[in-house]
Amino acid sequence: MPVITVSQLNNYMKRYIDQNKHLSELWVKAEISNCKKHYSGHIYMTLKDENSSIKAIMFKSNADKLKFVPEDGSKVIAFGNVGVYEKDGVYQLYVEAIIPDGVGELYAAYEKLKNKLMLEGLFDETHKKQIPSFPKNIGIVTSVSGAALKDIMNVIQRRYLLCNICIYPAKVQGIGAADTICSVLYFFSKKSDCDVVILARGGGSIEDLWAFNEEKTARAIFECAKPVICGVGHETDYTISDFVADLRAPTPSAAAELATPSHAELKNMVLKYKSKVDFVINFMFEKSYKQIQAFGREKLIKVLENYFERKELLYNSLKNRMLNSYTKTSSNALQKLASLSSSLEALDPKKVLKRGYTFIVDNNNKYLNAEKLKKGDTFKLIFEKGSALSTVMEVKHEKEY
Repeated sequence: MPVITVSQLNNYMKRYIDQNKHLSELWVKAEISNCKKHYSGHIYMTLKDENSSIKAIMFKSNADKLKFVPEDGSKVIAFGNVGVYEKDGVYQLYVEAIIPDGVGELYAAYEKLKNKLMLEGLFDETHKKQIPSFPKNIGIVTSVSGAALKDIMNVIQRRYLLCNICIYPAKVQGIGAADTICSVLYFFSKKSDCDVVILARGGGSIEDLWAFNEEKTARAIFECAKPVICGVGHETDYTISDFVADLRAPTPSAAAELATPSHAELKNMVLKYKSKVDFVINFMFEKSYKQIQAFGREKLIKVLENYFERKELLYNSLKNRMLNSYTKTSSNALQKLASLSSSLEALDPKKVLKRGYTFIVDNNNKYLNAEKLKKGDTFKLIFEKGSALSTVMEVKHEKEY
């Protein structure tokens, strides 16, 4: 029987498990024990139920995204893939996300829709529309009774007073909220004088924000003809709408800032450029005025005339040099062409035939010489006009001429 090493066995098991689709993208319901956060930021833990347990690890890149602190005894639902740590031959769960038990179904639906829309390309950067730098009209989709609208208005009024604001009240939570949001987005998509749309609401639980995680909302954002800035929840909240939107803002206030330039910054920038332009104009004017005074009007005219005369002489000189170079190059090329033509004509086989010579070829029309012939061979004699089939009667290799 074949003999393998432990490393080969562990490597085989790793590849076998990695390729098993039933062991990837798993949602595992469990209780946390032996939870330890390493100084590197990784979290090591054991996931267990009444009868079994499995080692688990959550790398720092995923651990930093957690919205709660996992502790021993926490009832959770972990999302991840089963893999093998080759060094010890131990299989474990590589956790990508952890949610408290109780909202697992919503998170599962969230991840499922997120993966579906991502594969369809709705999150691709190539579909993102450019946010206008100086919008004239801003559409706002939010609840008129929430704090989000007040925050947005305060930011816009403070930063940019040169735009019009169109507020379309929308239901942003509960039954029918997604339908309302879709209708408003369709309205602004068809509104010709709307430059950018802000979709916003304040923070809340995953249930509160669910209208922004529905597929119909995501597709309405993607199909909206106007660029959409999504500012939903707090900084750590991510909805499906955030991924589809042309720009994601961590809060409603941040969405307003991303949609508008700062009036004060624009004013300072304009004043700064105006100061530079004024300085350059004054400098050039003073310099020119001093030059005119120094030379006098008549002297200045004389200087300009001499300048243009020099430029004209230089132009004529360059033109003549170019014409001479072209003529010389063309003449040399014609002479070389005539020489090559004569050489080719002298090598023409038909010229030789006209002088009474013939060519000897075999039956395949390949040239022959006496060294390749023997008595009884047949060959062809090629004349200027026509050919003759001949037979070798005698072969002599010494010169007889």
